[in-house]
Amino acid sequence: MLQQSCSVAQTGLEILRTRLLPSTVIRSACTGTLQLKEPLNFWCGGRVKPSTKDARLSEPVYEPATGRVLCEMFPCGPAEVEQAVQSAQSAFKTWSQMSGMERGRVMLEAARIIREQREEIANMEVINNGKSIFEARIDIDIAWQCIEYYAGIAGTLAGQHVQLPGGSFAYTRREPLGVCVGIGAWNYPFQIAAWKSAPALACGNAMVFKPSPMTPVTAVILAEIYAQAGVPEGLFNVVQGSAETGSLLCLHPGVAKVSFTGSVPTGIKIMEMSAKHVKPVTLELGGKSPLIIFSDCSLENAVNGALMANFLSQGEVCCNGTRVFVQRDILEPFLEEVVKKTRGIKIGDPLQEGTRMGALISKPHLDRVLGFVRQAKQQGATVLCGGEPYVCEDPKLKSGYFMSPCVLSNCTDEMTCVKEEIFGPVMSVLPFDTEEEVLQRANNTTFGLASGVFTRDVSRAHRMAAKLQAGTCFVNTYNASPVEVPFGGYKMSGFGRENGTVTVEYYSQLKTVVMEMGDVESPF
Repeated sequence: MLQQSCSVAQTGLEILRTRLLPSTVIRSACTGTLQLKEPLNFWCGGRVKPSTKDARLSEPVYEPATGRVLCEMFPCGPAEVEQAVQSAQSAFKTWSQMSGMERGRVMLEAARIIREQREEIANMEVINNGKSIFEARIDIDIAWQCIEYYAGIAGTLAGQHVQLPGGSFAYTRREPLGVCVGIGAWNYPFQIAAWKSAPALACGNAMVFKPSPMTPVTAVILAEIYAQAGVPEGLFNVVQGSAETGSLLCLHPGVAKVSFTGSVPTGIKIMEMSAKHVKPVTLELGGKSPLIIFSDCSLENAVNGALMANFLSQGEVCCNGTRVFVQRDILEPFLEEVVKKTRGIKIGDPLQEGTRMGALISKPHLDRVLGFVRQAKQQGATVLCGGEPYVCEDPKLKSGYFMSPCVLSNCTDEMTCVKEEIFGPVMSVLPFDTEEEVLQRANNTTFGLASGVFTRDVSRAHRMAAKLQAGTCFVNTYNASPVEVPFGGYKMSGFGRENGTVTVEYYSQLKTVVMEMGDVESPF
């Protein structure tokens, strides 16, 4: 389709429509070699070059594996946020009037381009985020699958016909909200941008997306892909910045909805700000999820599940099962096996094929996670392995933010490592005796994002799934999140859902139309 010209393109902005980086540059990049000097804000269908005065406000963005500066991030202020929202409003007028089938075809093209560019997007994600290339490829696959899934749903959006007496009738219309804001997290930068934008666009909305200031890059690549696929100019915009920029977006009267992934304290602030204009919000917040391993389980599967529940993406996963409850009579063999496998996890250059654990996101975050381990030891926990800074042999990685994955035993429910979200590769193992006991302990938390159960007893599995207070319960697996099923939290882990057909309800609104086919009866 022909792209619509952006209404704010005449404001003196310099819009760059060239690619952020050529594919050959990203594909050939090695850890510690890439440096970005291109602008990373995107609206009106292109990257927006910052003004001279903005250059003084830039913030460094670091490559986690090396600690070197990757690029400079120019945060958006009130003027830039206004331009991005206006850009989205302009595109919304065109996009919302297209049929669902037309929108779906454009989204399918975006999914195809992502598949085609899988390697370079994954490489860029690794350089900016620090996770292994093995995991980054999976993240990119999930992103295109999400866009493809909602492309298929776009053409199915419909209302309902209701027959009324006397030949009259009513019907409902499922309509888009308008300009939606997505605020992403740094642990899955590209995937989260896809998870938020795909259902929004399928329902006919436009989006202004703010990535984490620590991982600003790959959301811009997604914006370029949407533009290449043929969306109207300004349909998907990227504004860079920290809390101030996020506040401007939440408070903007032209924004119809906010979807946020991040911490509980920030989620509460976003609710407060959005309430000023009664905006609906979707919140995917923190977790301290229980993983419950019964003695009748397959021990090998349970150990593998515990590793998946704690060490993906260096443990920087909100739904991780970091409270691992193990039935007492299999505690020793479980610990023996899980420690052996944890010690075998290969740490190092995240762009190397054999690496299974890369670098944590930043030096302050690394120090915070290591501080949790020190505190756990002070409170009586035993470190069975890991929990220390890891220094790679490769000289270019010496200043990277690496640590060895940690398994803690002799933990109790009152310890800080068991109660608070660590967001790093730290597994806390706790013994239990009975189903009733572990259920009460598992639910004794303000969080409720996920849970897991390993057992061969089908009846027990269903009982536990029904009684665990969490938005997801994994049975004999962990951290499997296909785009076809909803994902979201209970309690202080948030509300609303991402993925699955139910998400359509969070990015659309229902209008009722009543048609009287006869005369109007009135008592007046």
